[in-house]
Amino acid sequence: MHHVEDPKVDILSHGRRKNSAHILTLDKVLAEDVYTRLHSNEQMKSFEFILPKNLGRKEGVEEIDAMAPDTVRSRIIIIDVRTSTLTWLQQAYNKVVGYNRRDLNTSVFNVLIGDGPVNLFQNGNSMDMFVSHLASLRVDYTPAAFFFDPFIHYEPDEIPRMGAEQQFHISDKVPKRLLPYFTGHSEPTVSKIRKFFRAEGKSEKDKQKRLKVLRSVFEQRVKKQFPNHIQKLEQLMSKEGIQISTENMHVYPMYFEDWIYELFVKAS
Repeated sequence: MHHVEDPKVDILSHGRRKNSAHILTLDKVLAEDVYTRLHSNEQMKSFEFILPKNLGRKEGVEEIDAMAPDTVRSRIIIIDVRTSTLTWLQQAYNKVVGYNRRDLNTSVFNVLIGDGPVNLFQNGNSMDMFVSHLASLRVDYTPAAFFFDPFIHYEPDEIPRMGAEQQFHISDKVPKRLLPYFTGHSEPTVSKIRKFFRAEGKSEKDKQKRLKVLRSVFEQRVKKQFPNHIQKLEQLMSKEGIQISTENMHVYPMYFEDWIYELFVKAS
């Protein structure tokens, strides 16, 4: 589904942007993780991070749609583009892009967090599945960076068929392919795991130690699924990310805060 310009959207340049970022998602667990990581970063403590209030609720879609005009005062727009909620948020996101299109990648940057292609783990051992996926996101959002989040990528048989009233249910279950790595936790959930690995209130040494453990989990998973790409594994987990065709991909939350801060500097 590609971007269709809304003729009612004003796409003129907006010069009065501030050190603020809009975080657009319906997922309260991801929203908390992104907000806490950025707000607790010493370099961004004085910055403003704006979240929808109706997280996890149907009203959240209308709220994000209504927030679109306000995004012109931010320098960063973080957009959750996971497959399961994109259908309902696409129109709102179209407006956001429309309002900011003139300034994209100069005074404002889009940063995407999302899952991968639906059949990513059912199509052999190649990461080429990401080529068309990232190309589609490029057309729609012109992002400065795309972060693949393993904790929101579910295989087709893990996603229940939902009726109209259930469409805003966002699972807190750990994706089954990652579950074996967290057997030491009692009733592991994405919420608990995110909280543990962001290590809020812990020393920088402890934070880095936990991040190293998380990186190891992701590396093991990638090696198992994509043995032909082991040589590029270090690059995938690095700050620079991995290049797939013409697009760069990163893994959330590796170097996420660093990327956001540096984009703030560029935008200002």
